[in-house]
Amino acid sequence: MNTIKELETRLSEPSKRLIEDMAKIEGDIMILGLGGKMGPTLAKLAKKAVDASGTHKKIMGASRFSDKDLFKELTDFGIECIKVDLLNDDALMQLPEAKNIIYMAGNKFGTSGNEHFTWAMNAYLPGRVSEKYRNSKIVVFSTGNVYPFMPIDSGGAKEDVKPSPIGEYAQSCLGRERIFEHFCIKNGIKMVLYRLNYALDLRYGVLLEVANKVMNNKPIDLSMGFANVIWQGDANEYAIRSLLHCESPAKKMNITGPETISVKWLAKEFGKLLDKDPIFENSPAETALLNDASQSYKLFGNPLVSLDEMIQWTAHWVKTGGEQLGKPTHFQERKGDF
Repeated sequence: MNTIKELETRLSEPSKRLIEDMAKIEGDIMILGLGGKMGPTLAKLAKKAVDASGTHKKIMGASRFSDKDLFKELTDFGIECIKVDLLNDDALMQLPEAKNIIYMAGNKFGTSGNEHFTWAMNAYLPGRVSEKYRNSKIVVFSTGNVYPFMPIDSGGAKEDVKPSPIGEYAQSCLGRERIFEHFCIKNGIKMVLYRLNYALDLRYGVLLEVANKVMNNKPIDLSMGFANVIWQGDANEYAIRSLLHCESPAKKMNITGPETISVKWLAKEFGKLLDKDPIFENSPAETALLNDASQSYKLFGNPLVSLDEMIQWTAHWVKTGGEQLGKPTHFQERKGDF
């Protein structure tokens, strides 16, 4: 892949299994927080799957849409886009009804120094959304950051591991889950708590961050010595298909790739591909933020894009100067300061 168009086409190409599941989903789909990193390609993926399935459900999306070009692009694609500040309660309550909600709204980057907004987005808004869409199924984008660090040989946290979030961002994400859970039980709303880490495409993500440091001869901090990743297209597919698995009380579901990846090993792989010698600093801790997503594989099958493919694509993207979003994952963070 050499262009944004090629990348987004790949990210939004529906698999046969997604098309089959889309045919089973009843009713329209509303994506709240459509304008983020993952939302636009998720909406396109859903729209293509609807068309391929021969059904006629609407794909809608609500966001502030500060990027006017994105609003036009998605509208031209056939997605019904609505400009709205979701924290404006009157505007939220006037949004169209939909049987299926994919909730992607939230705040992570710039949490430090703006904690009040982070808590409003991550823990207050879910209550208002739960009231608005009390008759809908809701897939709630959450994060593996709600878990404690796990031993590197553990295989990662399963869904029954007790949350122990580190730092205000992760605490607010657990707050988001708890508020949704409350209304799930109170009103019988069927939900999936979609605990994702770390999604990537070629413009952002753990692999890109490591590859950039290798390419630019910058030291790679090994303190968080291991990580999980998943291709954004696979993560978006799983999110859409999760609409068929919503339950009350809410179903918890980890979403990530199957490998526990050594950051040092990863840097050396990029070193081979970029003809560079990686520079390292610090030593790996005995724990890391790791998730076990085996439950999701039983429901959906394994991710379709392999780790090797992601590494090869990322190295080529960096080598050829592909566009980057400049939004770090902060996957190395051990104190919860985002």
